[in-house]
Amino acid sequence: MKDHNDILADNIENILAALDDGVYLTDVEGITLHVNPMYEKLTGLKANELIGRNIHDLIHLGIFDVAVHPEVIKKQKPVTTVQNLKDGKRVVLRGYPVFNDGKITLVITIVRDVTLIGQMREEILEQRRLVSIYHGQREALQEGSEDGVYTDPLVQNIIELITRVAVTDATILLLGESGVGKDRYARMAHRNSLRRNEVFLKVDCGSISENLIEAELFGYAPRAFTGASSTGKMGHFEIASRGTIFLDEIGELPLTMQAKLLRVLQDKEVMPVGSSVPRKVDVRIIAATNRNLEKEVKEGNFRADLFYRLRVAVMNIPPLRETPAMIPHLVDHFLTRFCNKYNKDVICPEETLKFFLTYNWPGNIRELENLIQSLVVTSEREEILPGQLPPSMGVSPSDRSSSGMLSSSGHSLKEIMHNLEKRVIQQTIDKQGSVKEAARVLGINRSTLFRKMH
Repeated sequence: MKDHNDILADNIENILAALDDGVYLTDVEGITLHVNPMYEKLTGLKANELIGRNIHDLIHLGIFDVAVHPEVIKKQKPVTTVQNLKDGKRVVLRGYPVFNDGKITLVITIVRDVTLIGQMREEILEQRRLVSIYHGQREALQEGSEDGVYTDPLVQNIIELITRVAVTDATILLLGESGVGKDRYARMAHRNSLRRNEVFLKVDCGSISENLIEAELFGYAPRAFTGASSTGKMGHFEIASRGTIFLDEIGELPLTMQAKLLRVLQDKEVMPVGSSVPRKVDVRIIAATNRNLEKEVKEGNFRADLFYRLRVAVMNIPPLRETPAMIPHLVDHFLTRFCNKYNKDVICPEETLKFFLTYNWPGNIRELENLIQSLVVTSEREEILPGQLPPSMGVSPSDRSSSGMLSSSGHSLKEIMHNLEKRVIQQTIDKQGSVKEAARVLGINRSTLFRKMH
């Protein structure tokens, strides 16, 4: 009856054949003794081509570029490296020395395919990118449901026009100053279109590197350039196919990209970088810019043919200073959003709102939104008082001092209350113009007011 060692020796090849990793056995001189079926599958190299041949000769012939055997013999310990095969495959080698009486007799090399691992990694990264885009745009569309703030008559006319145009597939061009909310109007057009259930993809043309913008917009073929994915990549137009793509700040596009965008508008197809085969796309285009495109065309910075292609449904979005009726509704809208986000309960009283209504808002809706967020985050009170507003909004020293920011340094509570009462009385008399009216507003009789004045 065979002992355990005999059984093991008789079945060693079957054991190696059962492994999920490739196995390559060499003796101390580098002669190939055995390769298992998984190694043949991973590399495409056959056992009868390798067994009996020296590892150094195989490298010299270019069968593969490196081997771990020499380093394992030299270092007397496990070694790891990456090997490139003739067919372009890449495998990870992990070599282990086998000792007998203190000397290396064999080197076992475990082989794993990293080409597939790299492809899977690239696919996972691309899937994460797509999920991020869809998730971000879904949130953007939910935040865009704020029709209640568009109360100004001038804005209402624009909304009616957007609603009429949205049901067609006509290209929309939104013009207006930075921060007027052109993206909000773009989302509104998408929500009212026949593509409302498909993706809405916003692309900031001014934020993408000029070297990458073609690949980002139109995608690229596998290994189109150094560092490119081995599986290629879809561009923004393919991702948005059947939906809407919003090209924000289109005036920032380089002239070369303007020519390629014209092809999308005319032929409804894109040409990925490194490919000679165009791909059809079905996408609705909404563009926006704060530049004067007619002036840019005259100065040679924007293609005239692209401008005329974009100029189908043109809408000029007014600045916030020309639509004051929106301000109270926008303040309430942003207060609600940021109070929910930061778990606070803050309101904007009339005395503070008057500064919002008289301010010029050079940054338009974006400036208002950022200010409300800042006030909600930093406020220690339930009300936003005038003294919390930035000096640029025209808050006077008296308004600022009456907002409750009184210093108690060096004063007792009685002195602080006395000074506050004095200031309130003086401001009320100044505003009402007489002691009688001031007493009425303050809810006290004239004799009490005279006594307090003295």
